[in-house]
Amino acid sequence: SPAADASSGSGALSPFDRRLKRKQKNWAALQAEPAKCDYLREEVGAVAGGPGWAPLARRLTFPIALDVGSGRGYIAQHLTKETVEKLIQVDIAENALKNTVESEIPTFSVVADEEFLPFKEDTFDLVLSSLSLHWVNDLPRAFREIHRVLKPDGVFIGAMFGGDTLYELRCSLQLAELEREGGFSPHVSPFTAVSDLGQLLSRAGFNTLTVDTDEIQVNYPGLFEVMEDLQGKYVLCGNILYIKLMFYVPLAFFLLSLPALPEMYGNSDGSVPATFQIYYMIGWKFHESQARPAQRGSATVSLGDLAKIDGLLSRGKK
Repeated sequence: SPAADASSGSGALSPFDRRLKRKQKNWAALQAEPAKCDYLREEVGAVAGGPGWAPLARRLTFPIALDVGSGRGYIAQHLTKETVEKLIQVDIAENALKNTVESEIPTFSVVADEEFLPFKEDTFDLVLSSLSLHWVNDLPRAFREIHRVLKPDGVFIGAMFGGDTLYELRCSLQLAELEREGGFSPHVSPFTAVSDLGQLLSRAGFNTLTVDTDEIQVNYPGLFEVMEDLQGKYVLCGNILYIKLMFYVPLAFFLLSLPALPEMYGNSDGSVPATFQIYYMIGWKFHESQARPAQRGSATVSLGDLAKIDGLLSRGKK
């Protein structure tokens, strides 16, 4: 099928092998302590699904919502009956959906790819996504799919890893490879730049956009612990063009990176940091009732008058 071909990752335009990514996520969901490496998704899910976005949503209740790339339900556990009446959770890994955390709202699980949502147009009042979209091969298509299934005046609230994620690890690996090979190849997943995110959302049809960035820094005892934790998070990947089931970094480069990471970025207590940049985004689907920007050239007050505002206010009081 076209969906399977586009998600296979076998071509140059598909940096991720979605079939292997599905196996990897299923494997991670069956580990003895699946929540051990999920603290990032827990924290970001609390922001995406917590009370902080409710004033922006402009509504008290969403009858039906969709969580794209839900995993084990990192957003659902923070939603309440007062905000969402029913939630559909979508993920490519059936094992993750079988082990979802408890939620007070009714939830339903659907195994599907984020790039090919199996829902009719204008279905959902709210679409959520937390730390999943950085794994899709066609991000513009994923945004268009989200826009398609939203009802008019529906809102999309999402979070994904940003371009500065793991810059300490990337720099240390590149330095080690430069010293040994005279060049380097990427060993970390490609990420979207924040300058492109607004354009991608706008081209997908969203308006009234809000894009914000945040950074979460995690400190580890050493490089071995960094790599072990990233393996559990399935953040690191072996090749930018064809992701392997497990990350692959040549042993020689890894050993050369051991002193480079703490020397370049190490903390005073001997720990080494790993920075995760998070993009938060909000976009609305157009509806006639939404406020529109004034027509260009229709302003009656010049911005230059702002410098005189204090004098005008004082004169008004007199």
